[in-house]
Amino acid sequence: MNSLLSDELYSESITQEPTRKGFGEGLVDAGKKDESIVALSADLVESTQVEPFAKAFPDRFIEMGVAEQNMVTVASGMSAVGKRPFVTSYASFSPGRNWEQIRTTICLNDRPVTIVGCHSGVSVGPDGATHQMLEDIALMRSLPNMIVVAPCDSIEAKKATLELAKLAKPSYLRLTREKTAVITHQDTPFKIGKANVLREGSDLTIIACGPLVYEALKAAKYLESKDLKVEVINSHTIKPLDEKTIIKSAKKTKLIFTLEEAQVAGGLGGAIAELLSEHLPTQVIRLGIQNRFGQSGTLAELWAEYDLDAASIVRSINNVLKAK
Repeated sequence: MNSLLSDELYSESITQEPTRKGFGEGLVDAGKKDESIVALSADLVESTQVEPFAKAFPDRFIEMGVAEQNMVTVASGMSAVGKRPFVTSYASFSPGRNWEQIRTTICLNDRPVTIVGCHSGVSVGPDGATHQMLEDIALMRSLPNMIVVAPCDSIEAKKATLELAKLAKPSYLRLTREKTAVITHQDTPFKIGKANVLREGSDLTIIACGPLVYEALKAAKYLESKDLKVEVINSHTIKPLDEKTIIKSAKKTKLIFTLEEAQVAGGLGGAIAELLSEHLPTQVIRLGIQNRFGQSGTLAELWAEYDLDAASIVRSINNVLKAK
């Protein structure tokens, strides 16, 4: 077993937790270590898992109400006087509703504010298209000074929260609503800007982010039974990319698939394609949301509908290989 991964990885009883749970735990731990940490919510304390911080540090928590634009400008002001704000809402509202304020008050001034976008991707489920934020990676990685992180599970989300709390930079933490597989463990290394090679291979590479990393691993395990050696990389940091690891893998396998629960236009796939087109022209197949909006459904139904689950990944890979 890869020492980076949970011993339960392919077990039917694998632990399932939402990535937002790890954020909530990490924020409390960060608050214990650093009194400058403050949290702001746009009337979604429980859903964004900021409630434990609010209870632990009531004097360092501000409920802003349904006012996402005001929330980030207040956070920017707080950062200017020595505070380290985490602002929380659904990703469809933040950065969906307040992108201009994030750009002007936080990024332009290089303020150390973390935007926590919960309920991202299609797996918000029954909430439907209006609440399924698919464009946030493209929006946030286009901003100068902005760091963009999409943890693969709740343990990694906790580590990401603690790491971002130490950085004096604007950052975006992308989280999901539904329970998904916990594939890493407490000793799995995590560093902003450093991707993890979870499975080594020589025939092709899948570079994924967020909970879909698990689907990539399942697809790779199946393809191994068909004599295909698939390398799987968890690119939890989308900006800055781990260029060295990605280029090294592309040199080895010469075929890259990217996987994300987001629009492929401007997302992780776009970032990888831009990198390789400049440094090592390589075929890149972008798996993700293909110019569509979301819709209501269960997590399993929606991942299948948008060709994001393991079976769809296998089918996409086989189609590409047959066409070669």
